[in-house]
Amino acid sequence: MAHTSFMLLIGVLLLLVVLAKSGPPKPMKVKCQDKKFTGCYHRDLFCPYSCPRTCVADCDSCQPICVPPPLPPPKPRTPKKVKCQDKKFSSCYHKNIFCPVFCPRTCVVDCESCQPICVPPPPPPPNPRSPKKVKCQDKKFPHCYHKSFACPANCPRTCIADCDSCQPVCSPLSPSLPPTLPPTPSSSPPPLSPPLPPTHSYTPNSPPPLSPPLPPTTPTTPSSPSPLSPPLPPSTPNSPPSPDQAASRKRVSCKNKLYPQCYGQKYQCPSACPNTCEVDCVTCSPVCDCNRPGAVCQDPRFVGADGLTFYFHGKKDDDFCLVTDSNLHINAHFIGRRNENMKRDFTWVQSLGILFNNHKLFIGAKKTSTWNNALDRIDLTFDGQPIILPNREGAKYLESNSSTSITRNRDTNSVVIEVEGNFQIKARVVPITEKDSRIHNYGITEDDCFAHLDLSFKFYSLSGEVNGVLGQTYGSNYVSRVKIGIEMPVLGGEREFSSSDIFSTDCAVSRFSTGTTQLDSKEVFADQYADLKCANGMDGKGVVCKR
Repeated sequence: MAHTSFMLLIGVLLLLVVLAKSGPPKPMKVKCQDKKFTGCYHRDLFCPYSCPRTCVADCDSCQPICVPPPLPPPKPRTPKKVKCQDKKFSSCYHKNIFCPVFCPRTCVVDCESCQPICVPPPPPPPNPRSPKKVKCQDKKFPHCYHKSFACPANCPRTCIADCDSCQPVCSPLSPSLPPTLPPTPSSSPPPLSPPLPPTHSYTPNSPPPLSPPLPPTTPTTPSSPSPLSPPLPPSTPNSPPSPDQAASRKRVSCKNKLYPQCYGQKYQCPSACPNTCEVDCVTCSPVCDCNRPGAVCQDPRFVGADGLTFYFHGKKDDDFCLVTDSNLHINAHFIGRRNENMKRDFTWVQSLGILFNNHKLFIGAKKTSTWNNALDRIDLTFDGQPIILPNREGAKYLESNSSTSITRNRDTNSVVIEVEGNFQIKARVVPITEKDSRIHNYGITEDDCFAHLDLSFKFYSLSGEVNGVLGQTYGSNYVSRVKIGIEMPVLGGEREFSSSDIFSTDCAVSRFSTGTTQLDSKEVFADQYADLKCANGMDGKGVVCKR
């Protein structure tokens, strides 16, 4: 009996020991390790029963605090299965191959070796930059002054605030973009020689000039032209200009007092246009005359009011309508050379016939063999009467009855024509140089350097019905026919824009009405193109500029 009781006691003790071992784990002891808390530093603290093994010491309160246990390691993904898809490798074709451990999801099959090959994963898509914020800085527009705008999606970082319409407008020129035009030759002009007689490639019927012409000289013989072929694209210089070239560039300044942060500051013209640039008062940087919307360039290259570039080659010795509206009609006479290897002519704008308010204005480039920039080659007539301007910068002709002024902006070969409230034209006579002919294979000969006009237009009162090769781009319902993305988008329509004479208004798209007053044509489309700034701090609906 006693033995039985002893054995029962031992069983109970063993059971208690087992129960004691299977109970909750012993709390972990933790300590504060921060000496800044002297009252708690290295003091023993025990984890609470709710987290006996996952706590830390809070030195500030000197209490143990539960922390979540660490997450278990992620389970490894099953390697991706890939197959060879090339039937030329029959032993490997469609055989299941698993990616290696070190690139379990980014491998391809090398069908030749029938082995998986790791490839880098595709880069993540770039984060879209937030649109640039711009503000109107002109206090003359109180309803818009200092109002913030976000640039549109199509130009998120290159827009300006148009204070007149109180809208953000895409800037057609970004200072970070290099010029896309060939650099103007910077060689010095040849020595002075007497001018050739002022014969015109095309002039209207007008009285003879007031001053007699000087006798012609024997032209020098240039190097023989290279065979005709399609023109090469312009090249961009790979090296910076020499100090001598940089010193010879024209210095220009901002003349718009509405931009005080830039007004009066002087800049050198870029190397691409060392003598023909203006300061963009908004970005406060020099811009080539050709880098503005509405450009008409050599072998005519146009940039419309929408900023898109296109070519209109026309036909040599023919006239085409550039702009036609109820109170303005501008025809251009094209000169050129036939290219036997192409289906078109090389062409340039030699002269303009401008009709407005019952007046006729003609400006042309006189035919010239050997070019000398010191000799004036501009031909001007107003209502059939020749205009003779002294060869000095600032010389001006005024026609008070029509509010017309013609001013030389250089000593020779460059004038500014303005009809108040209607238009402004900057015109410059330039030749085709031997370098131009060599690069583009124009085949220019010694008897004619094909002097032509570089032009820059501003329009002040165009209507929404305006048309013409250039004028159509300012129309209120204009939709561009230019194919985006091709190197030389060509605009057709020779029959549509063809005129029978330099002063004829018989082109198919003509809008001109004789005797229409300026107020009759005031269906001005201020919503889309009114006072287009072109990021240059200059008013006017667009410009037309040189090559």
